[in-house]
Amino acid sequence: MKLLTLFGTLLCASSAFAGNSPHKRNVFNKVKPVLEKRVANEPFRHPELQKRASSFLTDKTKPFAVNGTGIPEVPFDIGESYAGLLPISDNPDETRKLFFWFFPSTLSSSPEEVVIWLNGGPGCSSLSGFLTENGPFTWESGTLAPVQNPYSWNNLTNVLWVEQPVGVGYSQGTPNITDEVELATEFRGFYKSFVDLFELYNWKTYVTGESYAGYYVPYIADGFIQANDTKYFNLAGISINDPIIGDETIQQQVIILPYVEYWQNLLFLNDSFMDTIRQHQKDCGYSEYLDTYFKFPPPQGAFPVLPDPSNSPNVTCDQFDNFYEAILAVNPCFNIYHITETCPHPFSQLGIVNTGDYSPPGAVIYFNRTDVKEALHADVNSHWLQCTDTNVFGNGNDSSHASDASPGPANNGVLQRVIEFTNNTIIGSGDLDMLLSTNGTLFAIQNMTWNGAQGLHDYPSTPLYAPYHPEYNLGALAGSGVQGVWTQERGLVFYTARLAGHELPGYTPGVAFRMLEILLGRVKDFSSTENFVTQSGNFTGTGTIY
Repeated sequence: MKLLTLFGTLLCASSAFAGNSPHKRNVFNKVKPVLEKRVANEPFRHPELQKRASSFLTDKTKPFAVNGTGIPEVPFDIGESYAGLLPISDNPDETRKLFFWFFPSTLSSSPEEVVIWLNGGPGCSSLSGFLTENGPFTWESGTLAPVQNPYSWNNLTNVLWVEQPVGVGYSQGTPNITDEVELATEFRGFYKSFVDLFELYNWKTYVTGESYAGYYVPYIADGFIQANDTKYFNLAGISINDPIIGDETIQQQVIILPYVEYWQNLLFLNDSFMDTIRQHQKDCGYSEYLDTYFKFPPPQGAFPVLPDPSNSPNVTCDQFDNFYEAILAVNPCFNIYHITETCPHPFSQLGIVNTGDYSPPGAVIYFNRTDVKEALHADVNSHWLQCTDTNVFGNGNDSSHASDASPGPANNGVLQRVIEFTNNTIIGSGDLDMLLSTNGTLFAIQNMTWNGAQGLHDYPSTPLYAPYHPEYNLGALAGSGVQGVWTQERGLVFYTARLAGHELPGYTPGVAFRMLEILLGRVKDFSSTENFVTQSGNFTGTGTIY
């Protein structure tokens, strides 16, 4: 299955038991659960986070200022922010614009840096990441109302969520690009407009994202490098999680059998199907390929390119789709982005993306509401979708689009240049993501050369630690202790989050918060046991690392 098609259709996810309740039997009378010990006896607000005097509100920015107490359905002040549309070039005749929502840091002193967040698709809105992952408030699927997010990234620094390219979300204009190089050029034009608007000259810029942003982020970062203009494009690092960065067959087809075998006690596929699919693995050459090339360190030289099974009459080699169809038969509510989920489908305020998603009668997509558009200075006549039904590569097609016709950024020099320029590149993976699994991403990395060597020397194995912390908001929780593994070599950090799916900051916000601390240079690495930098120093948690 083509990744472009897959992302476009999938993204961008009783009283009878009361007598058996452990709480009813009072089993916690003597030993309280760890989480209960961590709950703070105060409303959400990290003690170190303060409202500061704004240095961003000027005559130029005032038209973009958002009323923090006027966001529909949000019963609290979200703080200072700015939203609206900015052109993709300084040509006075340019009418195409990208939509942004910018949140200054809540720290008492604003650091001179900006973190950009991008969702993927291609064609999916970064406001989906804002609402369900790393924004100041979140409204998760199946929940009644939005809540404040203690792990919002703007608690660490200034954060910019951008809907791009042209054709996505509230952004305006007709798409006419053919590839990611042209996409990066348009984004540079937008970002120059943004820097001029807020006068953020020479500020460090970090580009981050997930999924198909595995293409967006490296190409945009490389475009910043090629511009050679630190006044506007002062690139300091990048971060991508669960990214598509390499060959589709390697990232999905070759590694899906061992992934399913690892999780078989959760997926419950029958023996006869598994026997058949194991034979397919051998017949298609995937077993031999995996045994030969998925090594640490890798064999030197570019790996041979395997045929794309979606372009072959032999559909038996499309292992990914074969597995996906079989798993759906067992669990019709299977979530390819987070494999532990079962029925029923929870309703999402972002709207239906996957076929079969639940939508209650009369449901309205949150960002398609007129009052929301008005609050954010968006065109009230625009039709917002989480993932657009328009081809954002308007002058391209499946054969001309660079993502299909050439190797991914891990194999064509783009990601290599970014790593070598910044020596501050972080790639993460949620272990519960089937769409782009951990070993698939690692396989792409093993086929990449940077800073004088190919691939990683060792498989990631160093325990990744997320600090114990008080929970200020039981509607937005984050796990603590050992949460995954990580490794670092030659300017590249790779990490996993055990309980995360495709949208890593949404499922494991504490891990993602620690990642951002590392990217910004606030914390040394994932082995650090120090508190979050926004956390009181007098909280020690349980003192136990599990």
